Amino acid sequence: MTSELSRPDAVRAAATAAVPAALADLGSLVRIPSIAFPGFDPAQVRRSAEAVKELAEGLRIFDRVEIRDAAIPGTDERGMPAVLATRAARNGRPTILLYAHHDVQPVGDESLWESTPFEPTVRDGRLYGRGAADDKAGVMAHIGALRALTEVLGTDFDLGVALFIEGEEEAGSRSFAAFLHDNADALRADVIVVADSGNWDSRTPALTVSLRGNARFTLTVRTLDHASHSGMFGGAVPDAMMATITLLSTLWDADGGVAVAGLGHRNAETPEYGEATLRDEAGLPEGVSPIGGGTILSRIWNKPSITVTGIDAPSVVNASNTLSPEVSVVISTRVAPGQSAQEAYDALEAHLRAHAPFGAQLTFSDVDCGDGFLVDGDGWAVADARAALAEGYGVDPVDIGVGGSIPFISDLVREFPAAQILVTGVEDPHARAHSPNESLHLETFRNALVSEALLLERLDARTA
Repeated sequence: MTSELSRPDAVRAAATAAVPAALADLGSLVRIPSIAFPGFDPAQVRRSAEAVKELAEGLRIFDRVEIRDAAIPGTDERGMPAVLATRAARNGRPTILLYAHHDVQPVGDESLWESTPFEPTVRDGRLYGRGAADDKAGVMAHIGALRALTEVLGTDFDLGVALFIEGEEEAGSRSFAAFLHDNADALRADVIVVADSGNWDSRTPALTVSLRGNARFTLTVRTLDHASHSGMFGGAVPDAMMATITLLSTLWDADGGVAVAGLGHRNAETPEYGEATLRDEAGLPEGVSPIGGGTILSRIWNKPSITVTGIDAPSVVNASNTLSPEVSVVISTRVAPGQSAQEAYDALEAHLRAHAPFGAQLTFSDVDCGDGFLVDGDGWAVADARAALAEGYGVDPVDIGVGGSIPFISDLVREFPAAQILVTGVEDPHARAHSPNESLHLETFRNALVSEALLLERLDARTA
């Protein structure tokens, strides 16, 4: 690197130069179908972890690089393999923990994909493939930023670095809390960067300062001991489908807003965001109206939402003239930041029990709760992150809330209460994470990698 450049400018140049190799390595990771859900090949998750481990080792900066797992509490199982790499800080410098995950969502209906899900494909300035954005791009933003830093400073810099690439985030991070506890000394840091969120748009970076929590569970509604003929008993006997539909309809008001007592909301200002933008980013057709009340972003960031995400009932192809005795649904609730997810679940269960029609019998199972997250915006790491994002993108960052949930962040807060947590991301609003045709906006990735390298350079120059 030429001596005429200042250190930050040299890091910026090195980060820009590192982008093509990072994208090539990202393509290799996308080709690995690392789905951690039950029923999928766990060997592919192990293969993905081995590939990430090799990338980390190639940096030649870590004191150790290992693949580790942890016990899943309450079971005899172990979690999926994660990569953990560490180097100690020196000369009073801080330590930064860089988090991302290498597992991905299932493909779903492959016929809805315009290109093969696990064959990275570039078109119109985007890289398509499952995991291209969520979150293998986060993995490569970390690796690429560290490559740029070492290109300028060599391998003998003072910043402490822990790299934690999880292998089961999409499947619920079931062993995450145990992994943190087992590896607390290795993971302890002054600053934690979670590269698993999004940006305001393809040009404007964002720092995520709030996340909704989640309360997910399975509800089973039973009204009969066995199936009965709908002609012989219909009109006198409540079938489970009718009871389920009646019960679920009580969860929302006439505008589609949540109508469950005890589910709170957060009062906070939101940026301008019009209905036309919502329609474009969410794929909401003309003629279908938005739901809820208040500003659009307050509905997404600061208020609860309830979604029925699955149902076990007779399929259309197997429909018969039968009264169904039992129906099960999965209910996914996003909880306003600041409210306990357990408190929200308790309110939901109480509401459903109170509104069960015709004496229907309700069973609740597979309850999974994760708390939301609110950032303390006054920390020095937050200021450094905002400055690095502004320099890397050439546009001042926006503080955003996110309607989705990253429940493990509450585990990070609990295990490392003194750490400053920065939630960043490489996605733009058109990334379609979790959906068919997931993609990464290449310019956003470049800017994210450069910004993270600049953040690392700032922290290496700072005394903890």
